[in-house]
Amino acid sequence: MAVSFTRYGRLYYLDPGSHSPKVGDRVLVPTDSGPEVAECVWAPQYVSEDVDGLPVCGGIADDEHLTRDETNRRRRAEARSVSKRLIKRHSLPMKVVGIDYLDADNVYTVYFSAPHRVDFRALVRDLARNLRARVELRQIGPRDEARLQGGIGPCGRDLCCATFLKDFEPVSVRMAKDQDLPVNPMRIAGACGRLMCCLKYEHPLYQEFRASAPRLGANVETPEGSGVVVGHNVPSDSLVVRLNDGGRRCACSKASVCGPRIQHDEAYGGAEGEPTT
Repeated sequence: MAVSFTRYGRLYYLDPGSHSPKVGDRVLVPTDSGPEVAECVWAPQYVSEDVDGLPVCGGIADDEHLTRDETNRRRRAEARSVSKRLIKRHSLPMKVVGIDYLDADNVYTVYFSAPHRVDFRALVRDLARNLRARVELRQIGPRDEARLQGGIGPCGRDLCCATFLKDFEPVSVRMAKDQDLPVNPMRIAGACGRLMCCLKYEHPLYQEFRASAPRLGANVETPEGSGVVVGHNVPSDSLVVRLNDGGRRCACSKASVCGPRIQHDEAYGGAEGEPTT
């Protein structure tokens, strides 16, 4: 099953154990600071492979847990308001991104972003005095800021980092070049202002294609005649070839112009009833 602590927030996967919550039910999720209330997003279902190491659902949240969760929610909202007011009073270049509160230890954690390192010692003292609790401030980078705030990416879907992406892997401009994408920061940057994480998803496919496909400018033989490779279409596993006879362009599957496949067909021919490609 999958749960989310905030509406449209990141999904966390659980072992339902002996419980069978429905979508929309409030359930208990074990955490380091004790059971927390979350909303069931995916009802329990069987999966084909064995999945080990998932935390076990603590059951349906009762009125006591729901009251505690609502109280903590109000405290986080109050802490956000107080933090913004005191940051403005201290004239610090900080932006509050998220607030965590552990009622068991009476500790607030304020996540903030800033263009550079900030001396917030006086701010921490004022926050602790106003909130009557221990306060920790943690500066986060642009990617973590986008993960905490959430949003919609250029593709029109929820941000990967705010839903299923757990770890940030290195992304380079070379990946965009290998995928024939325009090297324009406005086109290949995500909501965080950094290179989009999804550039990493299909990059291995492009590397594998280029390792086995004829390079641009190579002379090849196609079912429609000889020509020169002028383009690659990796998603369709095909090449764009400009034919020597008339200069017409045609799209050919990679297999139809690769040397090993041609040699195989010449030696053994195509399958019976199947045209040779």
